[in-house]
Amino acid sequence: MNKLSKELLLIFIALLPYVYLAFIWEQLPETVATHFNIEGKADGWSSKNTLLYLPAILGLGIYFLMLVIPSIDPKKKLQEMGDNFFNIRLLITSFISAITWVILNSSKEGGMEHSNLLLVIIGAMFAGLGNYLQTVRPNYFVGIRTPWTLESETVWKQTHRLASKVWMIGGIIIVLVSLLLHNNKIVFIIFFIIITILVIVPVVYSYLMLKKERVSINSSQEE
Repeated sequence: MNKLSKELLLIFIALLPYVYLAFIWEQLPETVATHFNIEGKADGWSSKNTLLYLPAILGLGIYFLMLVIPSIDPKKKLQEMGDNFFNIRLLITSFISAITWVILNSSKEGGMEHSNLLLVIIGAMFAGLGNYLQTVRPNYFVGIRTPWTLESETVWKQTHRLASKVWMIGGIIIVLVSLLLHNNKIVFIIFFIIITILVIVPVVYSYLMLKKERVSINSSQEE
């Protein structure tokens, strides 16, 4: 698949929610649900015209952001990733498109009947990204960008190797919990606990690894 075909595929996926929106447009009331509580019940409403902007802001917004990032990356590391970076873009675009579809369908139904479906998609996204996370090269835009990973390429690699496993396991747990448990409050509590772990563990690990690396360097210099 050449570069143009890849970009057209991503644009097609990003625009898919508009196809669904066109299909349900006449069925939508003038005022639709646009915000939902953790039980999936609508608690905010807007004009249905608001939905026209949703796929553009989410899908196309993410697409253009990920398109531009490699060209403004000072280290040009993202461009060197080739198909791996495209796969990351494909995953993110697909999951954002799926999330947009869930929101549009919920607006049509007047509530999020299967509210856990959104968490299933998010969990699958983390698991999918975890599969490619360790392939991300040091840069300022994508990956676990902490002061410690950006200072040392070795720490970057170690952190992303760990985060890759943590994200895959955490994402799978989110999917399983969202599918198997029916108490939305418990599911959301578990979801936020896991997300917190996915964020904190790589950050703390990168700090400890750089500290260890500096101690090792200082010991070598003293010898």
